[in-house]
Amino acid sequence: MARFRRLVCLFLCAALAAPVFARTEAVPRAVTPRGPLGAEEQNNIAVFKAASPSVVNITSLGLERELFSRNVQQVPQGTGTGFVWDAQGHVVTNFHVIQGASGARVTLADQNHYAAKLVGVFPDRDLAVLKIDAPADKLRPLPIGRSADLQVGQAVYAIGNPFGLDQTLTTGIVSALNREIESVTRRTIRGAIQTDAAINPGNSGGPLLDSAGRLIGVNTAIYSPSGASAGIGFSIPVDEVNRIVPRLIRDGRFVRPALGVAYATQQLNRALGLPRGVAILRVQPGSPAAQAGLRAFTRGERGINAGDVITAVDGEAVASPDDVLNLLEQRQSGDRVELTLWRGGSTRKERVTLAASEE
Repeated sequence: MARFRRLVCLFLCAALAAPVFARTEAVPRAVTPRGPLGAEEQNNIAVFKAASPSVVNITSLGLERELFSRNVQQVPQGTGTGFVWDAQGHVVTNFHVIQGASGARVTLADQNHYAAKLVGVFPDRDLAVLKIDAPADKLRPLPIGRSADLQVGQAVYAIGNPFGLDQTLTTGIVSALNREIESVTRRTIRGAIQTDAAINPGNSGGPLLDSAGRLIGVNTAIYSPSGASAGIGFSIPVDEVNRIVPRLIRDGRFVRPALGVAYATQQLNRALGLPRGVAILRVQPGSPAAQAGLRAFTRGERGINAGDVITAVDGEAVASPDDVLNLLEQRQSGDRVELTLWRGGSTRKERVTLAASEE
């Protein structure tokens, strides 16, 4: 009986394993033609193809001592993005991308690596310029646009290396204009462009482009509790970049034009009941301010001796030292500016020739 049961079991198992139907050939389904790409898609592709050869990956390098040999070597410590500025091999990125690094390596879109030399930095605007010795046919400078005439709602494109994923394109619009963000030096960067194009860690220093593929900003920061893109990113406007970068290339640093004065905080204005403006605490001897007769507030036997309060620069009202510095940074040493000054209840105007700062 046991043998009979085994035979029945084997028969049933074989019957169940046998195919019910004959095998058919595995043929993929036919592909449905999609037709031509839409105009917006075609423009997205065209912008990326034109701009991507100009976008670079930047690896910041730090020094590390080997445990046993005690030899010091350079090791990667962070990554960011940059872009080719000109045919001489200058590359623009954020200052914070290379801050504290002992060196940097630039990788072009064709994956060739080049050691980078530091040309100049301006931390107050979070900008830095590097230089690589690459063949001229490898360098594709980005066309420069304008940021002064941007409008909310314009299409924008960001290309960068988020999370180390190189040559990544994200799209969006100009969400807002004239935002204020804080630089690494705690100075205010005014006029920043706000966009909803996805910007993540690694995008810093990369270009923000308009629909014509022109540079309109340098991506520098995101607003996000999690540290990832939340649809609010900020870019330094290209008009600022185009004003600062040539001076970094020429001078190796941003030479700030100066009046030769030290400014008071707003607490002094409130304590003394001064008008809206920037009070002068000290005038450097021989400076442009001294030559123009500007006077600082001083403490005398009978109290505070009245000094000058700068209320406007070339007709533009100022309310803080940051306001004055931002306006002066738009000029160069040797330029003349008109200061509107308040002293002891009366207002006057003085023209001052700016000098180069000693910073």
